[in-house]
Amino acid sequence: MRVRLLGRLLREIGALRLALLAPVLLTAGGRALVLAAPHPQGQWAIPFLTFLTLAAAHRQRADLRFLFISAPYFRRWLAVEYLLLALPLAAVLAVFKDWGAALLTLVLPATAALLPAARDSRGTQHRARSLFRSEAFEWVSGLRGGGLWAWPVLLAGAVWQHGSPLGPGVALVAWLLVLLACYGTPEPVTMLVLAARAPGQFLRRRLGLGVSYAALTASPFFWLLATGPAGVGGAVAVAAFWLGLVALLMLTKYAFYPNASHIRTTQALVVGVALTLFAHPVYPVLLLVAVGGLIWQSRRRLRAVLGQTENHA
Repeated sequence: MRVRLLGRLLREIGALRLALLAPVLLTAGGRALVLAAPHPQGQWAIPFLTFLTLAAAHRQRADLRFLFISAPYFRRWLAVEYLLLALPLAAVLAVFKDWGAALLTLVLPATAALLPAARDSRGTQHRARSLFRSEAFEWVSGLRGGGLWAWPVLLAGAVWQHGSPLGPGVALVAWLLVLLACYGTPEPVTMLVLAARAPGQFLRRRLGLGVSYAALTASPFFWLLATGPAGVGGAVAVAAFWLGLVALLMLTKYAFYPNASHIRTTQALVVGVALTLFAHPVYPVLLLVAVGGLIWQSRRRLRAVLGQTENHA
């Protein structure tokens, strides 16, 4: 069944997008592993980043309720599945003789199978008041689904390793992955219609809210960079690049709305290109082209969706 689902997903993604996505992600992942594995502290970031990625994907799975009903021991199978996904990363760490980090990379991601589904933990009667405006629903629902506990953990790790730019840098990458999960799910079209704005005005409002909250939550990491070896200039450059990447993720969401598979794969492609920006001279050009293309496509797609809803009304 898993093979059939994977085949259906690959067909939905399409051959062209898959041909672009696979090499970029392999290059980005390989480059990150080669840089982190020999580093005394960087090697320990690999198991935790792997766990965060798998935990976010696990909690958003649509089949958890079905598995709970039909297969009482499904968490064991999911743990094995996540262990197999983490096995290549552990093998790379083992090549560099990072035995402790390799073992943790096998054990920690498998524990993601024990986590509940995101929607199961959002009770309607005992829901805590959010620190974010209800209009920024990605932040309200996404951070309730796990981001609220991830942020202090990442901040603690960044403070612990603030003497090296790697500590705050890894924390920013991990926080970007959390936001990627928040902005990877399209909202119902009814919520889009309730905004009742022109496409350009709607995008400016969404970008203003999203980038502002991203800057607010990432500001401690930027401050740690500025007070460390990176200096103020390095921190400003990282902050501008990181916030620009958040804006691109938001544009990607509406450029391919409401197809969740296309949104997530294209967001992964954008992040992969950004993380390997200097690995090949074509990647900076590709990212610049993507900026213009996503702005144009997001406005075009929103205009079409809002126009369709007006015609039906």
